[in-house]
Amino acid sequence: MRSRLQAGFLSVCLLIAGMAITPAFAKTKSYTGTVSDSMCGAKHAMPGDPAGCTRACVAKGSNYALVVGDKVYTLQTSNKDALATLDKQAGAKVTVTGSENGDTISVTSVRAAQ
Repeated sequence: MRSRLQAGFLSVCLLIAGMAITPAFAKTKSYTGTVSDSMCGAKHAMPGDPAGCTRACVAKGSNYALVVGDKVYTLQTSNKDALATLDKQAGAKVTVTGSENGDTISVTSVRAAQ
């Protein structure tokens, strides 16, 4: 009985450890789409151009987002260069490199799309 409990406990510990390690090894890939914000997504609510709406929403606390076809990814980064590029390219096409976790991309770099 005791060895079954120990084996079960060990299995649970290994599962938890595996879940904690997995994000660290998430696959990095590139996504090309249009810079938006997580509140508006593909359809901007404010009058004016998409770039101005994106900047206004981000200034009010929304995250940058990337619209790729019908999919909207929330972008997460604290990289000042990436944030500056997202601001400069608001409403335009960019290529974002990072790792995806559901509808969120942890951004490592951003560049204007070619």
